[in-house]
Amino acid sequence: MARGWWTIGAMLLGVTAAQAAENPLARERWTSRVLVISAPEPGDPRVTAQRAALETARAGMTERDLVIREAFGDTSEARRLRAVLGLPADGFRVVLVGKDGEAKRTATAPIPADALFETIDAMPMRREERRR
Repeated sequence: MARGWWTIGAMLLGVTAAQAAENPLARERWTSRVLVISAPEPGDPRVTAQRAALETARAGMTERDLVIREAFGDTSEARRLRAVLGLPADGFRVVLVGKDGEAKRTATAPIPADALFETIDAMPMRREERRR
């Protein structure tokens, strides 16, 4: 039954179950911005640095509807995330995905929280959110 509710919720957001299965970011579309952290292993020091950069910025992340998704190793979820964003499996990447589902910023090194927030705050949708 839980799957049925998820499917109904996805359809209400304009996302079919097939699209959500194919694109793991589809369920976030129009509701959240997503920061995807991709690396061959979760123990990569750049992953640790990116997590640390975000740890003290939780309030800013919540205010900007920013969620984190991680793609490590060779899991099916990691492969799908990398495929959707065109990321290599053997390198570190951080990708900021807007609410429209499009990549807005990609980096090969950790991105400081304030730099992420500057990028988000410059987006037209975010400027509209702030006006409301």
